[in-house]
Amino acid sequence: MDDKVLKALYDTVLMRKSEKKEGSYTCYLFEKGIDKILKKVGEECSETIIAAKNGENSETVYEIADLIYHLTVMMVEQGISLDDVLAELDKRSEKTGNLKTFHQVDKNT
Repeated sequence: MDDKVLKALYDTVLMRKSEKKEGSYTCYLFEKGIDKILKKVGEECSETIIAAKNGENSETVYEIADLIYHLTVMMVEQGISLDDVLAELDKRSEKTGNLKTFHQVDKNT
């Protein structure tokens, strides 16, 4: 996936927040507020987990797309830019060997 697709999605969601469109599900979510948006993010996360557990890749892809959409609505509602998230992902991609070192306990003391 190209970040142009994410940018187009983000821009559409951002536009729906400022320009109400009759019958828009996105506008409905914004009207209901953050609690409704977070509830949908949680539901889509759970559905993604269940689809992955069931091993149906096409269903998992469908649920991941729903999750990304609802996360995007949450981001816009919270004033989080796509550029900020992409920058964080880019920063993380530069890290290597970032496994946490676990504390070793000396059982003899």
